[in-house]
Amino acid sequence: MKTLVPSLLLAGMLSAPAWAQAVKRSDYPIQAVSFTQVKLADSFWLPRLKTNTEVTIPASFQRCEATNRVKNFEMAAARQGKFATIFPFDDTDIYKTIEGAAYSLKLYPDEKLDQYMDELIRKVAAAQEPDGYLYTARTIDPAHPHNWAGPERWVKERELSHELYNSGHLYEAAVAHYEATGKKNLLGIALKNADLVCSVFGPGKRAVAPGHEIVEMGLVKLYRVTGKPEYLSTAKFFLDQRGHYQYDPKSPDPWRNGSYWQDHKPVVAQKEAEGHAVRAEYLYSAMADVAALTGDQQLLAAVDSIWENMVSRKLYVTGGTGAVPGGERFGANYELPNTTAYNETCAAVANVYWNQRMFQLHGEAKYIDIMEKVLYNGLISGVGLDGKSFFYSNAMQIKNSASFPQTEPARAGWFDCSCCPTNLARLMPSLPGYVYAQRGRDVYANLFISGTTDLRVNNKPVRITQQHNYPWQGNLKFTVNQAATADFNLLVRLPGWARGEAVPSDLYRFASSETPKITIQVNGKPTEYTTRNGYAVLSRKWRQNDVVEVQLPMDVRQVVAHPKVQDDLGKVALQRGPVVYCAEWKDNQGKASNLIVPAATTFTTSFQPQVLNGIMQLQATVPAVQVDAATTSISTTRQTLTAIPYYAWANRGKGEMTVWFPQQLTDVDLISRKAPEVTVGK
Repeated sequence: MKTLVPSLLLAGMLSAPAWAQAVKRSDYPIQAVSFTQVKLADSFWLPRLKTNTEVTIPASFQRCEATNRVKNFEMAAARQGKFATIFPFDDTDIYKTIEGAAYSLKLYPDEKLDQYMDELIRKVAAAQEPDGYLYTARTIDPAHPHNWAGPERWVKERELSHELYNSGHLYEAAVAHYEATGKKNLLGIALKNADLVCSVFGPGKRAVAPGHEIVEMGLVKLYRVTGKPEYLSTAKFFLDQRGHYQYDPKSPDPWRNGSYWQDHKPVVAQKEAEGHAVRAEYLYSAMADVAALTGDQQLLAAVDSIWENMVSRKLYVTGGTGAVPGGERFGANYELPNTTAYNETCAAVANVYWNQRMFQLHGEAKYIDIMEKVLYNGLISGVGLDGKSFFYSNAMQIKNSASFPQTEPARAGWFDCSCCPTNLARLMPSLPGYVYAQRGRDVYANLFISGTTDLRVNNKPVRITQQHNYPWQGNLKFTVNQAATADFNLLVRLPGWARGEAVPSDLYRFASSETPKITIQVNGKPTEYTTRNGYAVLSRKWRQNDVVEVQLPMDVRQVVAHPKVQDDLGKVALQRGPVVYCAEWKDNQGKASNLIVPAATTFTTSFQPQVLNGIMQLQATVPAVQVDAATTSISTTRQTLTAIPYYAWANRGKGEMTVWFPQQLTDVDLISRKAPEVTVGK
């Protein structure tokens, strides 16, 4: 059955048909202010977004060309050749890079980039089969498809083929491209594919729980653009198919009991974060989407429970998730090892998506607190300061000793499975869409990033400008501008870390119970305010050039973990503002694993503009363990510990690094003169 979308019909769908306008749809009670309405101007994120535009995205496109990802589409269009890359999901690297480039065009208009994308989209269109099927690993040579794909369409979708995963990333890219450019060329391809998917899957038709989730999120985005109910109902159908996996007890991988791809229980019965972390967090994002759009209370209760489990049992102090390398998956409760931590960069991207949705459901600052932790730590650690070198996994400790010999990891420009670089390419330029949100007359300031936003409150135009030097300084400034007096509530997030809360659970806490004071002024005068769900609610009739100033405490805090986290017993991590720190070999006499941070340690801070593109550096005098391997004698000396933001490590060569520091000497790992090399990483 052909499901072509004629241009006239497509235009009608996108202009919101009368029936769609007449029916009031359920949705998130809080809506994000679109990335198209926010313009950044800060010194922390804007240079990163510029690097993403000038380096990361061009490098991703170039590498898609050089590694034959583009050639796969050209051969699929010709219906001849041999699939030229490794994995059947390699198509998505092109989709994700297009998505990032589309967002980037709003920040930095670029006619050449726009034209290049149009040419790439023409190649994607030519590779699409007449009924909408788009999967180069089969289309190139249907008689000899990729061995993960199976002999027929969809037959290995649960386990290996990634056919629907490819579709999901296509949909996400198409919506971003349409919203950023107004063009419908990629969107038409996506709608044609989505109509095929909806015709194949559903009640009384083919059923499957997609093996690598994201098609559900993509279908929801297409539903928002078109109002077509089949897209939402099919997304929900995919969620409802989970829990039917038949586990083979003879499997050589006992963890593949269905939980690897979240298929061990119906979604409404799942209570913990389990399995492959990226797949899981895409699933949980889709659960939030469908719960918001359908009002499904069972889905809502399940995703709430899963979030609580993740934040209270399975989250690294940097916001990383997915502790176990085997299966790139969540471990058991409190299983958070440091030297073998996996923390896939893609999982950090997915965690941002998930927490944004949880905030939109509930309006609580704790979700943005976790998002912020991920953004400033476990996410940007995944990309080098050069914008073209990456980590697939993000370790918490690198050491080289007799009992733990390893080669220190180096960032790589590309991977055989290069999902992480292209995921970063699409996430980074979408950041403006996470800064503000709105619910009626409530305007939420979620992220503290200098720039301006233009929105409407009570049908009146309002501009809000942020000016500050966050995350290095805690003095925030918001200026409200509008043509006439506007009556609305400005809700400024009071970060958990500024209220004495390391995370919104007992998984981590600050060693000191002191709670520094947050002060807020309006037009230079202290103001009274109420708090709601972690926000300061500033309710007033705003006048032209009203100024809100918020002072957040920026003390260096020692963080301790729950006693059930075995690897962190007797240790502390360091945090200042939202930024988690580490010690790296480069600044600490060639080592990092021998440093001790007693409870009474006092740190000094200094901004170093020439170091690692500009960082706030921490220093303290601490004991350092010295081991003479020849005589096995042990001593401690006093030396300066220099700590840098965790995100900046591994940009100056290979060597030791640690996030957690022992508070006292309890045991010594003898340092070998030359440890044997082993290969680490993927």
